[in-house]
Amino acid sequence: PDTIPSYRHMCLAIPGKVIAVEGKKSTVDFGGIKRKVDLSFLEETKVNDWVLVHVGFAIQEIDEDIARETFRLLAESRKHELDTELKQP
Repeated sequence: PDTIPSYRHMCLAIPGKVIAVEGKKSTVDFGGIKRKVDLSFLEETKVNDWVLVHVGFAIQEIDEDIARETFRLLAESRKHELDTELKQP
């Protein structure tokens, strides 16, 4: 085809705070929502570290300030999306 398909959706890695570690498995807190996360891709993740999680796997350790800014941007983006949806007839 001569055109490149456009996609409306993308995959995101979401920041979360590690609250428990058992080997290569962990529990991560995503702003109050806790989920089991696999740490196999990371070296030495410990409790209180912040990680980016994609489809159940921690893929990168990140700074707490970056995690909090990402949460803020996601919330702002979602608010804009909801405002736009509510304005549609």
